[in-house]
Amino acid sequence: MGRSADVPRAIEDFDGDDAGCSLLHVDMDAFFASVEIRRRPELRGTPVVVGGSLRGVVAAASYEARRYGIRSAMSMGQALRLCPRLIVLPPDRDAYASASAAVMAILRDVTPRVEPLSLDEAFLDVAGAERLHGRPAAIAAGIRARVSEELALTCSVGVAPTKFVAKLASARCKPDGLLVVPAAEVLSFLRPLPVTVLWGVGARTAEPLHRLGVRTVADLADTPLDTLRRALGAAGAEHLHALAHGLDPRTVQSGEVEKSISADHTNDVDLTAEDDVRRELLRLAGEVGRRVRERGWVARTIGIKIRFADFRTVTRVRTLPGWTDSTATIYQIATELYAGLGLDRPRIRLAGVKCENFRVAGQAPEQLTLDTLGANHLDDQRARTDPVIDAARARFGAQAMGYGSLLPTPGQTDRGEGP
Repeated sequence: MGRSADVPRAIEDFDGDDAGCSLLHVDMDAFFASVEIRRRPELRGTPVVVGGSLRGVVAAASYEARRYGIRSAMSMGQALRLCPRLIVLPPDRDAYASASAAVMAILRDVTPRVEPLSLDEAFLDVAGAERLHGRPAAIAAGIRARVSEELALTCSVGVAPTKFVAKLASARCKPDGLLVVPAAEVLSFLRPLPVTVLWGVGARTAEPLHRLGVRTVADLADTPLDTLRRALGAAGAEHLHALAHGLDPRTVQSGEVEKSISADHTNDVDLTAEDDVRRELLRLAGEVGRRVRERGWVARTIGIKIRFADFRTVTRVRTLPGWTDSTATIYQIATELYAGLGLDRPRIRLAGVKCENFRVAGQAPEQLTLDTLGANHLDDQRARTDPVIDAARARFGAQAMGYGSLLPTPGQTDRGEGP
């Protein structure tokens, strides 16, 4: 989305009133695609997407690709129909994680009050940094300049009195823009926008609002709260009514760990054999386990996602009595959850594994019981192999070491899990 001509003060050298606008939302522009183009300069100016197989979905699209109507989460087949000359690149999670760490380091140079939302966006509270770095608008401009000069990437920054408005502002000035919404102009900024920009207004919530004739934020703000309560329930009505009036009391929560680490894959050919499904779950468990260990965490909740050929999707999770970062344990729970689905000759399009409910390794509380002693001992034994595999792969690449059961059989293609 290009920059709107009617947004307030979408300028580089802001000379207006940014007093009290201490909340910034920094959003990298087409992040995955931009990282790929940075190391392939010859692709600059061409339509590029990052994604999986032809049966997968678009993970990120360059702005040149977006001009064809291509967007994230679109099926790759549809994207190629919209732009037959589209360049499709496989995702490189390690490259994106590395670039993200460099971005977050720049943000933390400004203030320790940084709340990452994902690899490519974060909130900052710069109230305590103004004496050192200047006014909020100047801080935002400095961040954009450093990201461009040091990382050869671009970002868009929204500056506002609240997190919600700052996030809206960054979206409105994309790509490569800066937008300050002064405190006195928050309502004039919000009121013309479609009601669907409000957090919590998805397709299900939009339907009863549209029946009430609520199409814009102004419509919602002007609707009596009792009317909204009858349509949406008390909690939802009060939440949206507050946002429509520019009220958002949430503060920047720095130091939070990711809520979930997951890996999934859309298969070129539907999986039907149980052995193939188990191989896929093992591969995914290995990727998730490695990422958990890289962060120095342990997890207590493990889950799977299974999508069938008809696009029906089921998820299952289990919370363990103890904590783990062991690939073998993650795999065991994933296969037990899969077995619990009781499937009969399924056609599986996508499989996914995730971990959540994290603690720092060594700081997780553990209460030993007769029931868990054996399980914990087994988990310790399994976990001893993981650092060896991680170290070998870090030094020699993904093919250096892995599980023998993931060796490609004749006619299969190795997907990166080495012998």
